[in-house]
Amino acid sequence: MLMALSKKLLSRDEVVVRHMHTHIKALLWRIILEVVLVVIGIVGSVLAPASWSPWGLVGIWVVVLVASVPLLVVPWLQWYAHTYTVTTKRIITRSGVFSRAGHDLPLTRISDIQLDKDFTDRFFGCGTLALQTSADDPLLLHDVPQVEMVQVEISNLLFNDVQGAIDVDPRS
Repeated sequence: MLMALSKKLLSRDEVVVRHMHTHIKALLWRIILEVVLVVIGIVGSVLAPASWSPWGLVGIWVVVLVASVPLLVVPWLQWYAHTYTVTTKRIITRSGVFSRAGHDLPLTRISDIQLDKDFTDRFFGCGTLALQTSADDPLLLHDVPQVEMVQVEISNLLFNDVQGAIDVDPRS
């Protein structure tokens, strides 16, 4: 389901080590609210007077559908369009549904990798990576899933251990 990075954007000998979205926790409270909204729609449909049938029931579900767009659909599209890609040569970020924005950071410019995990990050197994450059302008990667594994992959790439970076996660 991941929207893969186009091979046209990679140099001749560049290999994708990891392509990911931010952690799904960013949508968790919206998913819970959507479930509550659907339950309210079901309860409203069951408790609606018979005289409302069929247009009253259609109206209830139209309201649920319309409320779902800003509540879950738009944020999900934004989440889905926000990606991080680690290649053998750079870190690539892309975001935006209609207009795309991105940042490419060559691995050779990274001087330090900092990891930050608050309580909820620890619970969900994600975190923030701060990739420090010599320009003192860190690239922050928020809500990175399996953040420790990604940090090891990037570290291995910084030390020219491409195979070590690829082998960190046996599932990729």
